Amino acid sequence: MGYGAMQLAGPGVFGPPKDHQQAVKVLRNAVESGVNHIDTSDFYGPHITNQIISEALHPYRDGLVIVTKIAARRGADKSWIPALSKEEITQAVHDNLKNLKLDVLDVVNLRGMFHPHHAHEGSIEAPLTVLAELQHKGLIRHLGLSNVTRTQIEEGQRLCEIVCVQNNYNVINRGDDAIIDLLAKDGIAYVPFFPLGGFTPIQSSTLSSIAQILEATPMQVALAWLLKRSPNILLIPGTSSVAHLTENLQAADLVLPPEAIEGLEKLN
Repeated sequence: MGYGAMQLAGPGVFGPPKDHQQAVKVLRNAVESGVNHIDTSDFYGPHITNQIISEALHPYRDGLVIVTKIAARRGADKSWIPALSKEEITQAVHDNLKNLKLDVLDVVNLRGMFHPHHAHEGSIEAPLTVLAELQHKGLIRHLGLSNVTRTQIEEGQRLCEIVCVQNNYNVINRGDDAIIDLLAKDGIAYVPFFPLGGFTPIQSSTLSSIAQILEATPMQVALAWLLKRSPNILLIPGTSSVAHLTENLQAADLVLPPEAIEGLEKLN
């Protein structure tokens, strides 16, 4: 169970958070609770989320993996703008290094043909080649992909080693079922973003009923189902609240009985 840092920025993932000290506290509580994987990006804010991470956690404890993503920038109107040129990719890597106060990035995910929620076809060879060159220079340890199709994953694997894929997936949005199973066979991590529905949280009477029976919250059940779904799934639920952080982490210990799993499978 990891932690997604997107919600540490202000509304619309833009500007500073309403409560800066609370954001710092959430990060410190996450690591103190055993979280060893933080997902972020320098286009959250922009720059602000990474600066909060470094303020809260630097120098980083051994074993903490910080995963970032690139290939977008933010407009003054809070828009999300594709940033896939060699110059933009290179600048993004250096911005992440600077704001996270790192000499080398653990994992950099290349965000595919940029869309906030859905993957779109298109070659990723050019930007991924730039990232691979930066990896060879010692600025990046591992490369991953985000918001990509199966075709793009296959293209990426022909170009370099891919250690993780991060796509939109949850208990009611299961379009990546086949991709998850293929990646599991290759020992590649699958990291579902929006595991709880993202900007539109999951709502389901079935989910609520199962949660009531298990004396858990619907979101805890949704997270527990993802952990049960496949051994290569790594979760990164995000929150700006310490209470919600604790609630999310407790989902790792929630045991779903067969009848609950059967009911959740029918949500797809």
